[in-house]
Amino acid sequence: MVQITPPALAKPALAPTSDRQQGGNARNVVITTLLLGTLAGDLPAFELRDPFATRSLVPPRPSLYGERAAPPCQPLPADAPYGLLEVVNLALCRNPTTREVWSATRVQAAQVGLAESDLLPTLNGQANASRVRIDSQSAQQRSASLTLSWLLFDFGARSANLEVARQLMSAAVSTLDSTVQSVFLNALQAYYNAQAARAAVAAALETERASRESLTAAEVRYRVGTGTPADRLQAQTAWSQATLSRIRAEGLLRNSFGRLANVMGLDANQPLRLDDLAATPPDASFEGDVAALIAEAREQRPDLKAAEAELRAAEAGVDYARAAGMPTLSLSAGPQWADLGSATANGSSIGLTVNLPIFSGFNTTYNVRAAEARTEVQTARRDNVRQQIALDVWEAYQSLATATQTVRSSVDLLASAEQSERVALGRYKAGVGNILDVLNAQSALANARLQRIQAMLDWYVSRATLAKAVGTLDGQLLLMGSNRPQATRPSGPR
Repeated sequence: MVQITPPALAKPALAPTSDRQQGGNARNVVITTLLLGTLAGDLPAFELRDPFATRSLVPPRPSLYGERAAPPCQPLPADAPYGLLEVVNLALCRNPTTREVWSATRVQAAQVGLAESDLLPTLNGQANASRVRIDSQSAQQRSASLTLSWLLFDFGARSANLEVARQLMSAAVSTLDSTVQSVFLNALQAYYNAQAARAAVAAALETERASRESLTAAEVRYRVGTGTPADRLQAQTAWSQATLSRIRAEGLLRNSFGRLANVMGLDANQPLRLDDLAATPPDASFEGDVAALIAEAREQRPDLKAAEAELRAAEAGVDYARAAGMPTLSLSAGPQWADLGSATANGSSIGLTVNLPIFSGFNTTYNVRAAEARTEVQTARRDNVRQQIALDVWEAYQSLATATQTVRSSVDLLASAEQSERVALGRYKAGVGNILDVLNAQSALANARLQRIQAMLDWYVSRATLAKAVGTLDGQLLLMGSNRPQATRPSGPR
């Protein structure tokens, strides 16, 4: 270390203490105490003002409506039904996962502020007072100093550290966006599962009603002598099975409502009411060039943006590791005052300090190697995300295409099953059919209803999954499955 200090400022003047000097020294103590007290009182307020404006780097809290939500993140009244918009909005702003990742972006924003603060000088004040007793003699000693320290040159280490912090901040924001889309999709899946479970209960009730009607018809024929006991017993068995299916469907509905409440950040026992699901006919607007969808996904997907930002941070980390082993140049200056009882000292100093790392046990060498290896790791992770995006889009596209065709086929299946059940029951009531035809037709109708429900559920979920795979899952998608008017169009979470 090389210390460069002007001699005229390095040596304080020592002189016998006089009354005038004592008065001046007392003023120095008062001034120093007031100065330090003022700084101590002002610094917390100064810190709260966010001088580097890092709060502007943090995106708003996850919410479908943004700042327009009023009241924000509050459940609806007990008698109010939840639509798709309310479910997703509550999931985004109340789910612990989104709150955790949003708080992580605030932590990283503070790290950017810390990196920027390294570029500024520091000012430290110090005041000491002591009483020394030797044999029978005692004396008071007081001193005060104010020191300015400023790292002037470090071969770009601080700039590289700031770049690392900024890139990690960018990665944190993209990670937040990716997490928001994941929670968004989970909320959609939970909502549509609950709607499907509700429709399954309605279908089970209809099947139970039809089975009861068949049992009644079998009992009528048995009483008039045109039916057999076997017909009545078979109809009774079918009705009992339909009742059991309805009970199971109601249990699945309660569980689906509990999972939906959990995704929304509520307790599983929270009572929920749902809006009727809007009738949304399947469309083929998603059909197109899969390669174009993959290219769009690689432009839009936030997880790929996060991986690329982490790669840039790793590259900046290599520069920081190299610069950390280079010399640094620092400036220090400040006044000092001391009262030794029998003498006083007043002075000031200013100096330049050059720090020359000569040998650090090859620490810098291996720090650079580790940073370069981390860059290779992040490059591989980025490439892996790019490959995974292509697979996600391909699978989601094929799933949606299959779901669209299944919905169309399930419509025809349900219509034919309903017609078959009506014909079989009518023939049986007219005395020209048998109970097995009726029961088989009713079983086929029950399966057709469930397949229709499952097909619509798969289509809704596949549509949202493809939007997430492309990176465009936002509030616009919800308008297609919501009964809300266009005036409530949300801004989206992205």
